Amino acid sequence: MNANPHLSVVVPVKNEAGNIAPLVAEIEAACAGLAFELIYVDDGSTDGTPAALAAARAGRPWLRALRHARSGGQSAAVRSGVLAARGAIVATLDGDGQNDPAFIPALLEALEAAGPDTGLAQGQRRGRKDGPFKMLQSRIANGVRGRILNDATRDTGCGLKVFRRAVYLRLPYFDALHRFMPALVAREGFSVVHRDVVDRPRMTGVSNYGLFDRLWVGLLDLAGVWWLIRRKRADPRPEEIVDPAGQPADQDVGC
Repeated sequence: MNANPHLSVVVPVKNEAGNIAPLVAEIEAACAGLAFELIYVDDGSTDGTPAALAAARAGRPWLRALRHARSGGQSAAVRSGVLAARGAIVATLDGDGQNDPAFIPALLEALEAAGPDTGLAQGQRRGRKDGPFKMLQSRIANGVRGRILNDATRDTGCGLKVFRRAVYLRLPYFDALHRFMPALVAREGFSVVHRDVVDRPRMTGVSNYGLFDRLWVGLLDLAGVWWLIRRKRADPRPEEIVDPAGQPADQDVGC
Protein backbone atom coordinates (compact mmCIF):
# COMPACT_ATOMS: atom_id res chain seq x y z
CA MET A 1 0.00 0.00 0.00
CA ASN A 2 1.22 3.48 -0.89
CA ALA A 3 1.31 5.31 2.45
CA ASN A 4 1.56 8.66 0.66
CA PRO A 5 -0.68 8.60 -2.41
CA HIS A 6 -1.09 11.81 -4.36
CA LEU A 7 -4.70 11.00 -5.30
CA SER A 8 -7.45 9.36 -3.26
CA VAL A 9 -10.43 8.11 -5.27
CA VAL A 10 -13.58 7.93 -3.13
CA VAL A 11 -16.60 5.89 -4.25
CA PRO A 12 -19.80 5.90 -2.14
CA VAL A 13 -21.98 2.82 -2.64
CA LYS A 14 -25.21 1.39 -1.35
CA ASN A 15 -26.45 -1.99 -2.60
CA GLU A 16 -24.16 -2.02 -5.64
CA ALA A 17 -22.80 -5.58 -5.38
CA GLY A 18 -22.94 -6.22 -9.12
CA ASN A 19 -21.07 -3.02 -9.97
CA ILE A 20 -18.10 -3.38 -7.60
CA ALA A 21 -15.80 -5.66 -9.62
CA PRO A 22 -16.17 -4.01 -13.06
CA LEU A 23 -15.87 -0.46 -11.72
CA VAL A 24 -12.82 -1.28 -9.58
CA ALA A 25 -11.15 -2.72 -12.68
CA GLU A 26 -11.95 0.43 -14.67
CA ILE A 27 -10.61 2.71 -11.93
CA GLU A 28 -7.46 0.59 -11.72
CA ALA A 29 -6.89 0.99 -15.46
CA ALA A 30 -7.68 4.73 -15.49
CA CYS A 31 -5.34 5.54 -12.59
CA ALA A 32 -2.55 3.08 -13.43
CA GLY A 33 -0.02 5.85 -14.05
CA LEU A 34 -0.84 7.73 -10.83
CA ALA A 35 0.17 7.36 -7.19
CA PHE A 36 -3.34 6.64 -5.97
CA GLU A 37 -5.49 4.81 -3.48
CA LEU A 38 -9.12 3.78 -3.88
CA ILE A 39 -11.55 4.10 -0.97
CA TYR A 40 -14.97 2.49 -1.21
CA VAL A 41 -17.51 3.58 1.39
CA ASP A 42 -20.32 1.08 1.86
CA ASP A 43 -23.24 3.17 3.10
CA GLY A 44 -25.19 0.51 5.00
CA SER A 45 -25.72 -1.94 2.13
CA THR A 46 -28.07 -4.87 2.70
CA ASP A 47 -27.07 -6.90 -0.35
CA GLY A 48 -23.79 -8.60 -1.27
CA THR A 49 -21.77 -5.37 -1.45
CA PRO A 50 -19.50 -6.22 1.55
CA ALA A 51 -18.62 -9.60 0.06
CA ALA A 52 -17.99 -8.05 -3.37
CA LEU A 53 -15.65 -5.49 -1.81
CA ALA A 54 -13.81 -8.21 0.11
CA ALA A 55 -13.28 -10.12 -3.13
CA ALA A 56 -12.12 -7.00 -4.99
CA ARG A 57 -9.56 -6.20 -2.29
CA ALA A 58 -7.70 -9.47 -2.84
CA GLY A 59 -4.35 -8.60 -4.41
CA ARG A 60 -5.11 -4.87 -4.38
CA PRO A 61 -3.38 -3.29 -1.36
CA TRP A 62 -4.33 0.18 -2.63
CA LEU A 63 -8.05 -0.63 -2.30
CA ARG A 64 -9.57 0.27 1.07
CA ALA A 65 -13.13 -0.30 2.27
CA LEU A 66 -15.11 1.59 4.91
CA ARG A 67 -18.61 0.69 6.07
CA HIS A 68 -21.46 2.61 7.66
CA ALA A 69 -23.50 0.28 9.88
CA ARG A 70 -26.55 2.36 8.94
CA SER A 71 -27.07 4.38 5.78
CA GLY A 72 -26.21 8.05 6.25
CA GLY A 73 -26.70 9.20 2.66
CA GLN A 74 -24.36 9.97 -0.19
CA SER A 75 -22.86 13.14 1.31
CA ALA A 76 -22.08 11.29 4.54
CA ALA A 77 -20.39 8.48 2.59
CA VAL A 78 -18.30 10.94 0.58
CA ARG A 79 -17.30 12.76 3.77
CA SER A 80 -16.23 9.52 5.47
CA GLY A 81 -14.05 8.73 2.46
CA VAL A 82 -12.48 12.18 2.34
CA LEU A 83 -11.74 12.13 6.07
CA ALA A 84 -9.99 8.77 5.66
CA ALA A 85 -8.12 9.82 2.50
CA ARG A 86 -4.33 10.02 2.55
CA GLY A 87 -4.00 11.99 -0.68
CA ALA A 88 -3.90 15.78 -0.92
CA ILE A 89 -6.19 15.50 -3.96
CA VAL A 90 -9.49 13.61 -3.89
CA ALA A 91 -11.55 12.33 -6.81
CA THR A 92 -15.14 11.17 -6.39
CA LEU A 93 -17.46 9.24 -8.66
CA ASP A 94 -20.73 7.39 -8.24
CA GLY A 95 -20.64 3.65 -7.65
CA ASP A 96 -23.24 2.66 -10.25
CA GLY A 97 -20.91 2.85 -13.25
CA GLN A 98 -22.59 5.85 -14.89
CA ASN A 99 -19.50 8.00 -14.24
CA ASP A 100 -16.62 6.86 -16.45
CA PRO A 101 -13.37 6.80 -14.41
CA ALA A 102 -11.40 7.34 -17.61
CA PHE A 103 -12.06 11.06 -17.08
CA ILE A 104 -10.31 11.18 -13.69
CA PRO A 105 -6.81 11.92 -15.09
CA ALA A 106 -8.15 14.79 -17.23
CA LEU A 107 -9.97 16.34 -14.28
CA LEU A 108 -6.85 15.96 -12.14
CA GLU A 109 -4.75 17.62 -14.84
CA ALA A 110 -7.26 20.48 -15.15
CA LEU A 111 -7.19 21.10 -11.40
CA GLU A 112 -3.42 21.10 -11.12
CA ALA A 113 -2.88 23.15 -14.29
CA ALA A 114 -5.19 25.85 -12.90
CA GLY A 115 -2.94 26.34 -9.87
CA PRO A 116 -3.34 26.32 -6.08
CA ASP A 117 -6.10 28.95 -6.11
CA THR A 118 -8.39 26.46 -7.86
CA GLY A 119 -10.15 24.14 -5.44
CA LEU A 120 -12.38 21.99 -7.65
CA ALA A 121 -12.52 20.44 -11.12
CA GLN A 122 -16.21 19.67 -11.71
CA GLY A 123 -17.37 17.18 -14.31
CA GLN A 124 -20.43 18.13 -16.37
CA ARG A 125 -22.32 15.32 -18.07
CA ARG A 126 -23.06 15.12 -21.76
CA GLY A 127 -25.46 12.58 -23.20
CA ARG A 128 -27.33 11.89 -19.97
CA LYS A 129 -28.54 8.28 -19.63
CA ASP A 130 -31.12 8.89 -16.89
CA GLY A 131 -34.82 8.49 -17.60
CA PRO A 132 -36.98 11.44 -18.73
CA PHE A 133 -38.32 12.14 -15.21
CA LYS A 134 -34.87 12.27 -13.63
CA MET A 135 -33.57 14.46 -16.44
CA LEU A 136 -36.49 16.85 -15.94
CA GLN A 137 -35.81 16.93 -12.19
CA SER A 138 -32.14 17.63 -12.84
CA ARG A 139 -32.85 20.35 -15.40
CA ILE A 140 -35.23 22.15 -13.03
CA ALA A 141 -32.93 21.77 -10.02
CA ASN A 142 -29.86 22.98 -11.89
CA GLY A 143 -31.76 25.90 -13.42
CA VAL A 144 -33.15 27.11 -10.09
CA ARG A 145 -29.82 26.58 -8.32
CA GLY A 146 -27.89 28.42 -11.00
CA ARG A 147 -30.18 31.45 -10.88
CA ILE A 148 -30.04 31.72 -7.10
CA LEU A 149 -26.40 30.82 -6.43
CA ASN A 150 -24.87 32.01 -9.71
CA ASP A 151 -22.26 29.26 -9.47
CA ALA A 152 -21.54 29.09 -13.23
CA THR A 153 -21.99 25.30 -13.18
CA ARG A 154 -24.37 23.54 -15.54
CA ASP A 155 -24.43 20.19 -13.73
CA THR A 156 -23.50 20.06 -10.04
CA GLY A 157 -25.12 16.64 -9.66
CA CYS A 158 -22.33 14.93 -11.62
CA GLY A 159 -20.45 12.63 -9.24
CA LEU A 160 -17.16 13.06 -11.11
CA LYS A 161 -15.26 15.68 -9.15
CA VAL A 162 -11.58 16.23 -8.36
CA PHE A 163 -10.77 18.62 -5.52
CA ARG A 164 -8.18 19.58 -2.95
CA ARG A 165 -8.84 17.73 0.30
CA ALA A 166 -7.87 20.78 2.39
CA VAL A 167 -10.47 22.89 0.56
CA TYR A 168 -13.20 20.29 1.09
CA LEU A 169 -12.46 20.20 4.82
CA ARG A 170 -13.15 23.94 5.01
CA LEU A 171 -16.69 23.52 3.68
CA PRO A 172 -19.69 23.41 6.04
CA TYR A 173 -20.95 19.84 6.23
CA PHE A 174 -24.63 19.04 5.68
CA ASP A 175 -26.70 16.46 3.82
CA ALA A 176 -26.50 17.08 0.04
CA LEU A 177 -23.23 19.03 0.37
CA HIS A 178 -21.91 17.22 -2.71
CA ARG A 179 -24.60 18.91 -4.86
CA PHE A 180 -23.50 22.41 -3.89
CA MET A 181 -19.72 22.09 -3.95
CA PRO A 182 -19.01 24.61 -6.76
CA ALA A 183 -20.85 27.40 -4.91
CA LEU A 184 -19.30 26.50 -1.56
CA VAL A 185 -15.78 26.18 -2.95
CA ALA A 186 -16.18 29.64 -4.49
CA ARG A 187 -17.46 30.87 -1.10
CA GLU A 188 -14.07 29.91 0.37
CA GLY A 189 -12.28 32.05 -2.22
CA PHE A 190 -11.21 29.26 -4.61
CA SER A 191 -12.03 29.02 -8.29
CA VAL A 192 -13.73 26.12 -10.07
CA VAL A 193 -12.86 24.64 -13.47
CA HIS A 194 -15.26 22.54 -15.53
CA ARG A 195 -14.75 19.66 -17.92
CA ASP A 196 -17.37 17.82 -19.96
CA VAL A 197 -17.63 14.09 -19.29
CA VAL A 198 -19.67 11.38 -20.99
CA ASP A 199 -22.53 9.79 -19.06
CA ARG A 200 -23.17 6.05 -19.33
CA PRO A 201 -26.05 3.72 -18.46
CA ARG A 202 -25.97 2.18 -14.99
CA MET A 203 -24.10 -1.14 -15.09
CA THR A 204 -26.56 -3.19 -13.01
CA GLY A 205 -29.20 -2.68 -10.33
CA VAL A 206 -31.36 0.33 -9.56
CA SER A 207 -30.68 3.79 -8.22
CA ASN A 208 -30.32 4.11 -4.44
CA TYR A 209 -29.64 7.84 -4.23
CA GLY A 210 -32.16 10.28 -5.74
CA LEU A 211 -31.40 13.65 -7.29
CA PHE A 212 -33.41 15.43 -4.61
CA ASP A 213 -35.34 12.81 -2.67
CA ARG A 214 -38.07 15.35 -1.96
CA LEU A 215 -38.40 18.70 -3.69
CA TRP A 216 -38.92 20.64 -0.48
CA VAL A 217 -35.71 19.21 1.01
CA GLY A 218 -33.80 20.41 -2.07
CA LEU A 219 -35.32 23.86 -1.73
CA LEU A 220 -34.42 24.04 1.96
CA ASP A 221 -30.83 23.05 1.13
CA LEU A 222 -30.72 25.71 -1.57
CA ALA A 223 -32.00 28.36 0.84
CA GLY A 224 -29.40 27.28 3.40
CA VAL A 225 -26.53 27.52 0.93
CA TRP A 226 -27.76 30.93 -0.25
CA TRP A 227 -27.74 32.07 3.40
CA LEU A 228 -24.23 30.72 3.97
CA ILE A 229 -22.93 32.60 0.94
CA ARG A 230 -24.66 35.82 1.99
CA ARG A 231 -23.23 35.56 5.52
CA LYS A 232 -19.66 34.85 4.42
CA ARG A 233 -17.12 37.46 5.49
CA ALA A 234 -13.50 37.82 4.50
CA ASP A 235 -11.24 35.62 6.60
CA PRO A 236 -8.79 37.59 8.76
CA ARG A 237 -5.15 36.83 8.06
CA PRO A 238 -3.38 36.84 11.44
CA GLU A 239 0.34 37.39 11.71
CA GLU A 240 2.27 35.73 14.51
CA ILE A 241 3.88 38.14 16.96
CA VAL A 242 7.57 37.42 17.44
CA ASP A 243 10.02 38.66 20.05
CA PRO A 244 13.13 40.64 19.08
CA ALA A 245 15.14 37.40 18.78
CA GLY A 246 12.81 36.25 16.03
CA GLN A 247 11.09 33.55 18.10
CA PRO A 248 7.31 33.35 18.62
CA ALA A 249 6.45 35.34 21.72
CA ASP A 250 5.10 32.30 23.60
CA GLN A 251 7.90 29.90 22.68
CA ASP A 252 10.10 28.60 25.49
CA VAL A 253 13.66 28.92 24.17
CA GLY A 254 15.15 27.60 27.49
CA CYS A 255 18.66 26.29 27.75
